[in-house]
Amino acid sequence: MIIYNVTTNIHESVHDKWMIWMQHKHIPEMLACGKFISARLVRVLVEEEMGGVTYSVQYTTDSKETLDRYYLEDAPQLREEGEKLFGDKMLTFRTELQVISDH
Repeated sequence: MIIYNVTTNIHESVHDKWMIWMQHKHIPEMLACGKFISARLVRVLVEEEMGGVTYSVQYTTDSKETLDRYYLEDAPQLREEGEKLFGDKMLTFRTELQVISDH
């Protein structure tokens, strides 16, 4: 099991618009691409010096191969809309996590 973790710091001026877009458009579109089993949106409870509010979305997929297919087939167009809508008001970084065990 692989978790594709997308961490985003979003500026307060576009926070509400971003949250609606994430929950009602972007996350559903990510799941609809057929590469992810589930998604979890969480708030990061650390105050950033640069301001804004930080969130993490954890998308679960079955394998690194499936995630690689997402990068090739779906990522460019799914990332594009957020960049157009929020530009420099959104700072995002991505990490890949391998699940070792659940308890």
